[in-house]
Amino acid sequence: MMVRERKTLVLFRSAYLKFMVSTWKLLTFAVAALSMIAMAPYTGDPTWDYVDASFMSILTFLTAPWAVGTLYLALKGRARLIHVFIAVCVWMFSVSWAYDVYILLKHGYYPPTWLPNIVLSSILYFAAGLMWNLQRKEGRGVVFGFMEPDWPNPAYELGFRQIIWFALPIMILVTFMIVPFLL
Repeated sequence: MMVRERKTLVLFRSAYLKFMVSTWKLLTFAVAALSMIAMAPYTGDPTWDYVDASFMSILTFLTAPWAVGTLYLALKGRARLIHVFIAVCVWMFSVSWAYDVYILLKHGYYPPTWLPNIVLSSILYFAAGLMWNLQRKEGRGVVFGFMEPDWPNPAYELGFRQIIWFALPIMILVTFMIVPFLL
């Protein structure tokens, strides 16, 4: 379905790529991904390793802003049903299915933690999708890009200083969710 719909999916538009490669997004992704990867062997979770931390971080960065935006548009009646279905599948692939298959292939069993993983990873995925959609628009201030009719529009991208007070609560939430794994 993604291949068939590739010309109509925001995920595959050049504007989305430009939207995602702003300096602040790349830097916050690098910090988040490296933190998840570095802490993986210290969590006490035998299924959390460098490999799954890496691919889940990359998938989240690449797809969460689009999936969250698409689901928002669906709530507003502005997204096609096929796009909503693809967004839900991409979300599930990013937070669970890719991880589940990796653990099955690596350890020979389906992870018993699949349900809590879906819940916790979905919260992180949603938070990432919100944070990396933050933009500052003249006359409106800081908004989620997907709330604008021309989303994704990389023209509204500014420095992190412009949106830090809006991103900080999201980063704090994520930190509070992750720290208990290290204790």
